[in-house]
Amino acid sequence: MQTTVPLTHYLIVAAILFCIGLVVTITKRSAIAVLIGIELILNAVNLNLVAFAQYDSAKISGQFFALFVIVVAAAESVVALAILLKVYQHYQTADLPDLDSMKK
Repeated sequence: MQTTVPLTHYLIVAAILFCIGLVVTITKRSAIAVLIGIELILNAVNLNLVAFAQYDSAKISGQFFALFVIVVAAAESVVALAILLKVYQHYQTADLPDLDSMKK
């Protein structure tokens, strides 16, 4: 017996993920934690895309958009971590409030 999960369940989980990511992005001082919060937000978007595509079997554009978001998120993470490593080498800190002035 196959049971289907209603769309509202997917949307609730995605909303919770989005809210957690938003709170982490706003409240944390560490640049790594902010990147994790942004990844949570992007995963919530992916969950919405795939959930909506599940209920429209004629089109699979939701999966393609989710794959595109995953690729962009991976590229964003790589670039952001490379920049963060260079900033850490120069300033010896990864806390965002300490980096508000790029003068030294």
